[in-house]
Amino acid sequence: MNWPSVGVVIPTRNRPQLVRKAIAAVREQRYPGEIKVVVVYDQAEPDYLLASTEGTPVLVLTNWRTPGLAGGRNTGILSLDTDYVAFCDDDDVWAPDKLRRQVAGLLAEPDSEFATCAIEVEFEGKTTPRLAGRSRVTVDELARSRMAMLHSSSFLVRRQALDEDRIGLVAEDAPGSQNEDWDLLLRAARRAPIVHLDEPMVRVLWGRTSHYAYEYATKISSLRWMMQRHPEISGCRPGAARVYGQLACWSAASGNRSQAWQYSKEAVRANWKEPRTAIALAAMTGAVKVENVLSALHKRGRGI
Repeated sequence: MNWPSVGVVIPTRNRPQLVRKAIAAVREQRYPGEIKVVVVYDQAEPDYLLASTEGTPVLVLTNWRTPGLAGGRNTGILSLDTDYVAFCDDDDVWAPDKLRRQVAGLLAEPDSEFATCAIEVEFEGKTTPRLAGRSRVTVDELARSRMAMLHSSSFLVRRQALDEDRIGLVAEDAPGSQNEDWDLLLRAARRAPIVHLDEPMVRVLWGRTSHYAYEYATKISSLRWMMQRHPEISGCRPGAARVYGQLACWSAASGNRSQAWQYSKEAVRANWKEPRTAIALAAMTGAVKVENVLSALHKRGRGI
């Protein structure tokens, strides 16, 4: 068979050792088709020594669109002429058969445009697999839950599907380029269910390496942006409660007790069983710190 070409977009900023590992894992793919790698430096001086024409070619670019992760990804997408586009964050690593398995999955589903796979989370030296328990993901399921195992470093999409009249590019107006991956998943799933390989083919590094780990104001803004942009979330009571619970937690962590209380009430109205509400209320009383809860959850490969 003729395997389609794949372009891999790796946005990066000031993490030279990690990005080299990400590039190496892509170049070690056991994929029969052509692979191109585009490393996009965002708000950082590019290392052109990473560029290569041997074997799997590596192109180094500077983000020429909106500063941030979304603009960096779009810079890479628009530089590619491949049949498929894949994302990989600069602190994540692919398993050798990741591309081959995912491309085969999309080729078997000609009406589908988007594929993901399960992940394993690495935190403080421990790895935890995160599985979805299904082979297809719908827009209703994504409205109910972010489904963190559908990580951006697992994304594979038909290049033509990213045209403006289809799924479109990554949303550059996402506050702080956060939740832009969830937004892209929802837009893709509206068109066709997402093909999911429920095996951990990506190792995701969690912790303080994230540029956004403790930017609570940005987390709040991006979640509110998602609620306004996607009525499916507000229309799903468990999904709305989940987001309101997160908003309450991030508000409590930032010291805004009044806002945390308001979001907690909204979460209870939507679903009184929402567990994040209890975390927020405990944080408001000083019984716990959100950071400590987050660290404990990260050890289990989970987040708030």
